[in-house]
Amino acid sequence: QKIWSRPVVAGFNPRSIGEPNVQPTFGFLFDIDGVLVRGKTPIPAAKNAFQKLVNPQGQFLVPVVFVTNAGNCLRQKKADQLSHILGVPISQDQVMMSHSPLRMFKRYHDKCVLVSGQGPLLDIAKYVGFYHPITIDMLRETYPLLDMVDHDRRPKILHSPVVELPKIDAVVLFGEPVRWETNLQLIIDVLLTNGYPGNPHHQANYPHIPVLACNMDLVWVAEAQSPRFGHGTFMVCLENIYKKITGKELKYEALMGKPSELTYHYAEHLIRTQATERQWEKPIQTLYAIGDNLMTDIYGANLYNCYLEEKNSRKGSKARIQAKAAGGTGSATVSQDDEIENPWESELASATATSCRSVLVCTGVYNPHTEVPADTRESITETVFHGHRDFRFDPALVEPVHIVPDVCAAVELIFQLENFTSDQSNRTS
Repeated sequence: QKIWSRPVVAGFNPRSIGEPNVQPTFGFLFDIDGVLVRGKTPIPAAKNAFQKLVNPQGQFLVPVVFVTNAGNCLRQKKADQLSHILGVPISQDQVMMSHSPLRMFKRYHDKCVLVSGQGPLLDIAKYVGFYHPITIDMLRETYPLLDMVDHDRRPKILHSPVVELPKIDAVVLFGEPVRWETNLQLIIDVLLTNGYPGNPHHQANYPHIPVLACNMDLVWVAEAQSPRFGHGTFMVCLENIYKKITGKELKYEALMGKPSELTYHYAEHLIRTQATERQWEKPIQTLYAIGDNLMTDIYGANLYNCYLEEKNSRKGSKARIQAKAAGGTGSATVSQDDEIENPWESELASATATSCRSVLVCTGVYNPHTEVPADTRESITETVFHGHRDFRFDPALVEPVHIVPDVCAAVELIFQLENFTSDQSNRTS
């Protein structure tokens, strides 16, 4: 089956018969790079799409969250950028950066963590909840002998650290750094010294201290004709260096950013919050995830859809068992497996959506002229599967539910599927 060349199919929707919906029962999850912009250049269809999504007062007609794997700025800055590009008011509460789910990892917030990436790292780290972040530059200044690749940056005068840093309890990878050689070296030092990088390496420290990573994109698209390296490429380097030195696998405490399930779970939480604030009484049942990258946007949306289906199936099984018990036909006990949840699920309200539908646009990473080999066994290679090593390759997960030319066509298609009209000129609430 050639999953790259699927035609645009709207599909039959029973709700297309009858009166248009008055309140939305669906929400939008928009990727940014390749869907709304290429680098700093807006994609023409984006502004037209968002004119359909707001009323004359500038209020959104449906819940909207921008889910980006970028992590080099605060949410407010990204919201301001989007407001300027799209010509509609965007709140920071509608923006989800790759690092936003770190707010749920409260057990690390009071620990000393090393942060890697670029942009206002300390501000970002403190914004998501960390009280004691340390940057790579701070580490390098304390231990200048650790950074030796660039001859011009080697210390001219050798000296002992004036101030000893506290033990580093975790490493947080926000995004791709500028000086990869420095970040790779110092992160490895921290992992091999159990958080004391000034000490000699001790490979016996395994498993190593926790590593939390945001944004697994191997590549992303900007103004260049071909995709550019992303944070996922940096992670490939780190993982392989660690394994080459130790013979063991680098392990992650958490992987977030698309296609991680916890990212979509957090995004759904933001969608529900918007609906509650607007006093929309009907529950949001369907999420539409619009993106340009098969290995992150489409894979992630389809993976979350599988999660929702499994969760609803478990709920159904539990309800049937309890109904049987109520009728006197059996025990009310539920197996432990039915109660198992991901650790991050306890931080947010349980998911209420029933499906997450993936919509692929052709304005970014995706090339509609590229096909996967018909024999999927030949497809399971690094050259085809650009996803992270900890996510399995499944051809079904990179097959979009819908393929459209651009984001404006995506909005029009979804309104049609949901029997929802954008002519809401008289509606202000």
